Amino acid sequence: MSSLTPPEPAGRVRVGISGWRYAGWRGDFYPRGLAQRRELEYVGQRMTTAELNGSFYSLQRPSSYQRWRSEVPESFVFAVKGSRYVTHMLRLRGVETALANFFASGVLALGPQLGPVLWQLPEREEFDPDVLEEFLAVLPRTMSEALALAERHDARLDGRAWLQIDDDRSIHHALEPRSAGFGTDAAVAVLRAHDTALVVADTAGRFPRFDEVTTGDHVYVRLHGATDLYASGYTDAELDEWADRIRGWADGTAASDGRPRDVWVYFDNDARGRAPHDAVALAARFDGVGER
Repeated sequence: MSSLTPPEPAGRVRVGISGWRYAGWRGDFYPRGLAQRRELEYVGQRMTTAELNGSFYSLQRPSSYQRWRSEVPESFVFAVKGSRYVTHMLRLRGVETALANFFASGVLALGPQLGPVLWQLPEREEFDPDVLEEFLAVLPRTMSEALALAERHDARLDGRAWLQIDDDRSIHHALEPRSAGFGTDAAVAVLRAHDTALVVADTAGRFPRFDEVTTGDHVYVRLHGATDLYASGYTDAELDEWADRIRGWADGTAASDGRPRDVWVYFDNDARGRAPHDAVALAARFDGVGER
């Protein structure tokens, strides 16, 4: 009998888009004549995940989260973009009430279809170890912690809060900074201590790119455009390169500890309608890896 330990199974790779309601996609990715109310359903038939963007701009309602969940297969998972009030206005400081309102607004209504929560920082937000430490420490890491936080919402959510969970699953977080200081050893150490993903963001060279793996179980990738931010598509060769990187994270060969990780990939090059086409093309390269 061999004493060798069998390798861990590869992580799951999910590829999707950042938002789905774009007028320019109609008659292109979306078939001509498809009702707008059926666009998410159409996405759910062709992908396994999508980022919810509306949550970044304003607090949504539980009925909206319930509707989105009902329009896709049960296996479909949503990443949720954290409130810009937290990231851009409060700038990660004194955020407990704002976070309570965010999680009370309906995020928990996604249940098992809630994926990672993305926190995107403005370029002006530089790395401050104390600020980052305090912010990451207050983020809920399980559904029960999120519920306890949501119950502390303020009066703005009275009568419209969703305060129930069906199970106590983990909640994963990802941080997308745009200041070079977040690539330092000190910043990476804080992120690792709080098991928070440092987003791998391709921004056509506009912002720093970080490739450090900072969590034990997942990697979060955002593809904003290869040569023109938010606009340009990815060539077959560029998609092949990204597929190779993603396989390395999924099977562990690209990680210093050799551990496989789940990989979440979202295309945000939506200005000219490339995002959904690139997502479908990249996902096709992962047939047989996790759930694509």
